[in-house]
Amino acid sequence: MDVFEEEVRLDELIRRRVFLEVAESGGNVDPEDRTRATLEAFGRNGFVVLVDDRQVTSLDDKVHLHAGSRVTFLKLVPLVGG
Repeated sequence: MDVFEEEVRLDELIRRRVFLEVAESGGNVDPEDRTRATLEAFGRNGFVVLVDDRQVTSLDDKVHLHAGSRVTFLKLVPLVGG
């Protein structure tokens, strides 16, 4: 995703990423449904979001993006036997 500089809420950043992935996949997936499911997964701690190596913990949090910002979506999986 190309960004020069802006401040955006985490839920909007996730929505943009989901829409981009759906568009790139070319599949028959409704981006609104996929966004809803993704936001629910975030609420269940299914993944974390790091912006420039800082964890963003709330969908309401605003993140400052600039050219060169690195956004990481890290899926969490339970450890087996732990």
